[in-house]
Amino acid sequence: MAAQALAAQQSDVSASGITSPSRLAHVVLRTSRYEAMLEWYRLVLHAEIAFDNGHIGFLSYDEEHHRVAFINVPGLGEQPEGICGLHHVAFTLDTLRQLLDNYARLRELGVEPAWAVNHGPTTSLYYADPDGNQVEFQVDNYDTVEEAGEFFFSDAFDVNPIGVDFDPEDLRRRLLAGEDEATLKRRPPSGPVGLEAIKLR
Repeated sequence: MAAQALAAQQSDVSASGITSPSRLAHVVLRTSRYEAMLEWYRLVLHAEIAFDNGHIGFLSYDEEHHRVAFINVPGLGEQPEGICGLHHVAFTLDTLRQLLDNYARLRELGVEPAWAVNHGPTTSLYYADPDGNQVEFQVDNYDTVEEAGEFFFSDAFDVNPIGVDFDPEDLRRRLLAGEDEATLKRRPPSGPVGLEAIKLR
C-alpha cells in the first residue's frame, strides 16, 4: 500500500513538467569564524582551497569548482537552540573502510564524531563544525537506491526511523579483523525509537 502511494506521488511529480537538478552544486555558510571554518572543512573533506580572499572562500574536492563556500561576516551571534533551520549536510564515501579510516585519522587530529549511527540505508558519523553546524559522513548500506528505498517501508523503519547507535572503534576493529563490510553495515534490530533519539540538535 505504501509503495503504491509512493508511486502515485512520483507520477504526480513526473507529470508536473518541472526539470529536476542534475546534481547538488554547493553549500554556502556564513560565519564569523572564517579561518577556522575554512581549515576545518579543508581537513575533514580533504579538500583544496579553490579561492580565498579573506572575505569569501571556496573549497573543492572533486571536479566541481566549489562544493562548500564560506562568507566572512564579523559579529554574528551563536546559533540558538530550538529554532527551525538546516539540520545537517551529508557527504557520501564509497566504502565502510574509507569511512572508518577517515574517522581514525580525524580522531588523531582531535576531530571526534558527536554521533555514530546505523540508520539502515546508511552507516553514518556526525560531526559538529566550529560554528556548531552538523556534518554527516555516510556510506550506503545497500547496493542500489531501490533497495535502500525499500527499507523505509519495512517494519524495522516503522519501529525505529532513526537508527541504532554504534561504537566506531569497535566497528573498525571488527573490519580490520576481516569481518565482511556487508555484514558490518547491516542494521541491528532494535526496539521502538522516536525522533528524540536524534543526538544532534
